[in-house]
Amino acid sequence: METKRCYIDGVHPEAELIKEGAAWLQAGELVAFPTETVYGLGANALDASACLKIFEAKGRPQDNPLIVHVCNRAMANSLVANWTPEAELCVQHFWPGPLTLVMQKTDKVPDIVSAGLANVAIRMPSHPVALRLIEETGLPLAAPSANLSGKPSPTSGSHVWRDMKGKIPLILDAGACPLGLESTVLDVSGGVPMILRPGGISKEQLEAVLGEVRVDNPSETLAPKAPGMKYRHYAPQGEMILMIGSSERIIQRMGLEIQKGHGRLKKVGVLCSLESAPFLHNLLPDLLFVLGSKNRPEEVASNLFEGLRLCDERSMDLILAEGVEEGGLGTAIMNRLQKAAGQRILYIP
Repeated sequence: METKRCYIDGVHPEAELIKEGAAWLQAGELVAFPTETVYGLGANALDASACLKIFEAKGRPQDNPLIVHVCNRAMANSLVANWTPEAELCVQHFWPGPLTLVMQKTDKVPDIVSAGLANVAIRMPSHPVALRLIEETGLPLAAPSANLSGKPSPTSGSHVWRDMKGKIPLILDAGACPLGLESTVLDVSGGVPMILRPGGISKEQLEAVLGEVRVDNPSETLAPKAPGMKYRHYAPQGEMILMIGSSERIIQRMGLEIQKGHGRLKKVGVLCSLESAPFLHNLLPDLLFVLGSKNRPEEVASNLFEGLRLCDERSMDLILAEGVEEGGLGTAIMNRLQKAAGQRILYIP
């Protein structure tokens, strides 16, 4: 399949490009488009055959549910059987934005979208291209991240091009995604709201609106209740080690691991904070990627997937990553780092 890559204004999207994307989606095809979190791989969420193409293009297991994107409340109403008070509050405070709500679905939602579950995951993105595309299409769009399954999520059109070229007809490229980290997934189907995946809206922000909010502890043996829960995600090709502890001790341990890696003729990449970078540069890793300042987690979030993808592009055999402080956006960052490392974590007090 020939893939067309169209550069589109991320603030004032060109109408003709939006119409072109909508035409492909209405015809049952796939279109990659930007959101404020990461790029999505969109299909008509009401068309099971179209949604099947998402799984085929990504190589995604079909027991992994999809997030449905809407552009207004009326579109969401047609997909949700029961709006709980907690769901209503979330819509008022966080939509449009990086919050996905898991709610009881109607029969309009195909089983392939919900992985056969009784609930559906829905969000309203804030990116102008995404909103205009959904509005023009006139359909809710099922749209997981537009990458090969298990690999780092795409935060630029270039990332999508590398993964999806030849697999889909159209990529709408608006440059870098503002947030660069996926949405928070919150189950508000009944009872105490539960975070199924940390993301762009923090637990602290949710608690300020909802009161008690719990965090799920998913089991690898159970069917996932939301996207991104069961399978190893965000994984670079090389072996990755996540280090948590004092910066001084992490720098010392990274120096030792770089020496050991070079002794085994391995290319060693390092993902670190701005504050640690000068010390680690002197240890001569093959790649040093600065994620951002410890004091600005939004920088780290926006750069994380770029760093992981660069390690693949430079063929790093071993990747050493410096952890961040938990809490707020840091919780979501650590969630992605832990999954990328396959839970290979060194705690260095």
